[in-house]
Amino acid sequence: MSDDPTSNWGISEDAAALHRSALVWDDHGGFAYSKASILKDLERWRASGIDYLSINAGYDVMPWTLTLEAVSQYRHWIRTHPETLVQVETVDDIFRARKEGKLAVAFDIEGMNALNGDIGMVDLYYRLGVRQMLFAYNRNNLAGGGCHDEDIGLTDFGRAVVAEMNRVGMVVDCSHCSYKTSMEAIEASKAPVIFSHANARKLWDHERNIWDDQIKACAATGGVVGVTGVGRFLGPDGHTIEHLVEHIDYMVQLIGADHVGFGMDSVLHAHKANQPFTRNREYWPERQYPDSGTGYVPPEDAPRLTQALLDRQYSEKDIRGILGENFLRVAKQVWK
Repeated sequence: MSDDPTSNWGISEDAAALHRSALVWDDHGGFAYSKASILKDLERWRASGIDYLSINAGYDVMPWTLTLEAVSQYRHWIRTHPETLVQVETVDDIFRARKEGKLAVAFDIEGMNALNGDIGMVDLYYRLGVRQMLFAYNRNNLAGGGCHDEDIGLTDFGRAVVAEMNRVGMVVDCSHCSYKTSMEAIEASKAPVIFSHANARKLWDHERNIWDDQIKACAATGGVVGVTGVGRFLGPDGHTIEHLVEHIDYMVQLIGADHVGFGMDSVLHAHKANQPFTRNREYWPERQYPDSGTGYVPPEDAPRLTQALLDRQYSEKDIRGILGENFLRVAKQVWK
């Protein structure tokens, strides 16, 4: 982002200077598609010193055709707002956007229902700007198991998709998946694997969170675990920076700072987020989701994360890695 000496985001001068100079990468925003005009709120990310954001163009809860519609509409919106947004095709686009004070935007897909059983869709989505995709959103599908369903593991179709993702340069994401599916996908991939938004289950026992051996297996590929700001997955006090940093600390101790980032999964206020929840409760079983949610760490809190890491005596190198350089490293290795 361009320097703005009047904007310290309510944090110390040292933290603000570091936040402005760092590459800040939010690896997942929870934009369940309704209409492209919700992207006007992307300004909240840009104003918070975030340089790159991956937004979900689709998830298994919605028809695969709506994913294509979302990608089309989002691309059009980004193309017609060149003063603030850049559509990401390559890593160089991220650096260009940052130099120009714009937000770099790419897409992700949460669940392989979006492929409609067609391997060829992987290449199509990549060409349209999808840079990462996970297997199953909470429930099982043709590719593998979801975290709230029977743990069927990675299917033959799922293995074929991993190979195709490796070929085209799309990052394999194991968030929302079952334990067995994630471990088998990590083993199958020939490129670094990520959890774009997942927290430590040892700290907070929710089925959406991941166990230590999943965290270690991801790091062993050269990948990154993105700690997420969803209150339900953080701890008893919900969506607080304190809980977020607790999960970061835990993972840093477990796998090292080079393998930790963040994917806040912030949901836009403009979208009626509870509608999919109330209409599709099978994706959010009541035993794990007794109500519609406990909030999200908003993009405006990203500078506070930088402050919190400084306060915990993290080195500048490690802070820069956690804020974005670790996910950037994966992109450089995987994207083609």
